[in-house]
Amino acid sequence: MGVDVDRSVASTANRLRSGSYLNGQWVEGGAEFDVVDPATSQAFARVSTINQAQLHEALDTAEKALPLWRSTTAKERGALLHRVADELVRRKGELAQTITRENGKPLAQSEGEVAMSEDHLRWFAEEGRRVYGRTVPPQVPGKRHMVVKTPIGPVGAIAPWNFPLVLAVRKVAPAMAAGCPVILKPASQTPLSCIVLAECMEAAGVPAGVFQLAIGDAVMISREFLTNPKCRKISFTGSTRVGQELIRGAAETIKPLCLELGGLAPVLVFDDCDLDKAVEQTVIAKFRNTGQSCIAANRIYVQRGIYREFVERFTAAVGRLKVGAGLDAGVDLGPVIHQRALDGALQQIADAVAKGARVVAGGERVAGLAGYFLQPTVLENVSDASVCMSEETFAPIAPIAMFDTEAEAIARANDTPYGLSAYAMTRDMGRVFRLSEQIEAGTLGINDGAPTTSQLPFGGVKQSGWGRELGVEGLDAFLETKHVSMGGI
Repeated sequence: MGVDVDRSVASTANRLRSGSYLNGQWVEGGAEFDVVDPATSQAFARVSTINQAQLHEALDTAEKALPLWRSTTAKERGALLHRVADELVRRKGELAQTITRENGKPLAQSEGEVAMSEDHLRWFAEEGRRVYGRTVPPQVPGKRHMVVKTPIGPVGAIAPWNFPLVLAVRKVAPAMAAGCPVILKPASQTPLSCIVLAECMEAAGVPAGVFQLAIGDAVMISREFLTNPKCRKISFTGSTRVGQELIRGAAETIKPLCLELGGLAPVLVFDDCDLDKAVEQTVIAKFRNTGQSCIAANRIYVQRGIYREFVERFTAAVGRLKVGAGLDAGVDLGPVIHQRALDGALQQIADAVAKGARVVAGGERVAGLAGYFLQPTVLENVSDASVCMSEETFAPIAPIAMFDTEAEAIARANDTPYGLSAYAMTRDMGRVFRLSEQIEAGTLGINDGAPTTSQLPFGGVKQSGWGRELGVEGLDAFLETKHVSMGGI
């Protein structure tokens, strides 16, 4: 029983499943929901869900799989992850089209998401072999001390819709490499790419119960993850509001959480920058994935001496961006995910204009397209009182404001409860060091609008999250640190 997908634009060698993957078996036939193409606002697939009893059983299965998986050598676990990556590569064309259909992003960006997912898998396939403990000299005679790392146990992974494959892999790959079974809950808007991931896991020969895919109600699944003691950790990417709910729910059992939450990324454009480079990288930081990224540039501050020239060049660059369905050739921006997102973006624009901003590009829904398309929008002279300067904007809206001094720019950049990422355009190395020390964010891109990479940690400070993904820190997140003290040896 396969998912009913319109293949007129997405040929595939394999017919996608329509449900969850539990204990090495496909589970289909439960309550169903539509998957909507945001470029057309029309449903193009139906997917079935599981119930709480099935999820409870899946956690039992994960716990039973733990002894075998944690005793599997890191080399063997890595070889399996490499085989999963091989399967992603084999199906990369189909998978990229699937991401574009359910998410709306341009096909080239979906292809990049598949490539980064492959890189994450291969990175953790190798990094799992470097889970090192240590021996520590004793303070008293007759003792020996060791520190060892052990898998934390079954993990509940909750992935978002904006990067539906790579942000799922960012949780699944390190957990599996560390020796932990994983149950992945994809976003309801974008379950199909994770179904393909599950098919790749199956084809690669991942043992039953080590990877499971649970499609269903977010509240039910998160509650089961929180309350079931067999789920030893939850890794979540999504809004700060939902992260707060998970924290409250985890308090009763002291459930460990890894949370990658909302952002409000500033871009600081200093007057000593390479202006062409600054424009290029700010466009990337703002408009990649149609602005629907937690690390998207949310507030652009430009130093007074170059303010007018930057606005003019930036606006011209934005005007060259092509908007359309992600499967169309040469498209730079697709639709936002749904009508609520489009309405919210238009409200932010209206609010900024009411508080004194000027629209210099875009500002309206794209006429003549059936989906949820917004013109790429540039606002200048935006007041700090505007909603778009204090709340995350998941849309192609670029608000620009002016600053005078470095100290002012840093203060305004940090004047937020969020701290996921930040960007600065400058050639002053002294300033680079000062910004590195003073900007309150988990990632700082200097002349770099796309700083995320497999081998370096990713995560936020303040209300942007707990913990880190990627890098060695991303693997350590799924390991317990144990002290072993031996006397009389």
